[in-house]
Amino acid sequence: MPKSENQKLKLLYLKDILLNRTDEEHPMTVREMIEALNGYGIRAERKSIYADLEDLRRYGVDIVCRKSKTTGYFAAGRKFELPELKLLADAVASSKFITEKKSSQLIRKIESLASDYEASQLQRQVFVRGRAKTANEKIYYNVDTIHQAIAVNRPVAFRYFEYSIDWNAPNHWRKHYRRDGEKYAAFPYALTWDDENYYMLAYYEKYQTISHFRVDKMESIEILDRPPRELPDHRSFDLAEYSKKVFGMFSGEEERVTLQLDNSLVGVVLDRFGKDVSIYRADAASFKIQIHAFISPTLLSWIFEFGDKIRILEPESLVEKLREKARESLSVYGPGGGGAEIPPEKSEKEKSNEPWKSQIMH
Repeated sequence: MPKSENQKLKLLYLKDILLNRTDEEHPMTVREMIEALNGYGIRAERKSIYADLEDLRRYGVDIVCRKSKTTGYFAAGRKFELPELKLLADAVASSKFITEKKSSQLIRKIESLASDYEASQLQRQVFVRGRAKTANEKIYYNVDTIHQAIAVNRPVAFRYFEYSIDWNAPNHWRKHYRRDGEKYAAFPYALTWDDENYYMLAYYEKYQTISHFRVDKMESIEILDRPPRELPDHRSFDLAEYSKKVFGMFSGEEERVTLQLDNSLVGVVLDRFGKDVSIYRADAASFKIQIHAFISPTLLSWIFEFGDKIRILEPESLVEKLREKARESLSVYGPGGGGAEIPPEKSEKEKSNEPWKSQIMH
């Protein structure tokens, strides 16, 4: 048989056919492979297909032969299994810091790692349109620039924006730049994903501390030609350790905090602080932990969330902050606020007669 014009590409096309059109549930016969190659303008014989399949095996493509009423072949041993691709596609679709357009593009690329049949399962599973997403299309380039800056240990300059109410705007909100558009300069140490947002953790010289910047709210990022900068105490930056201390990407003064928690919250503690946290028995119904955390509104909110199942033992300053937060919350529903009157603070004698759980608000 005379060779067709695309004969030199036959092996490459056959590899693509097997990877894209076959899987364990959809094997392909040699006749079907010949027909598929014909679609690319390539003529082939059964004997040459067998030789090509053997060449592809030696190249490293995992081709399985399955015999039943007919003999079929399919590509197995892919780099990613279907459950892994589903996980990746779901993560991309649900990520708020990736735009809807970029999410769709990424998911299509993830689909290309599966067979056509498996890709259809991904398409049915993933839903992107209408989810809360960032509108900053440049986030990809932001991430790349920040990674480059971390690699060469150089600071970055950028403009930082936020949103505010503007009743004259079409959607009643507008974007405005902090510091009147003047650029920030900071030394990035790491990128982290927290509460569905992407953050740059960096040393900000103005405050001489680690600060957090939402990557999707950064614009016009550039790497500055300035010498490297170590942390003030000359320690290396430990992202895992730092993440345990920060709640909701709000930093503050770091303090040692002792908490007493109901036994039912042991899973919450392990999820938040990891399995290396030391747990001490308090009584039959509760346990204690000591952590180092940044005192911030989100730390208070986290404690507040569990109501009478957490009690702050120290520091006293954190106890007072929680009391104030409770009073502020209750004031919304006090006289003129549409709710009950704020109860007066109890005496020390009254407090001492109550179980520890009910003392969290005092």
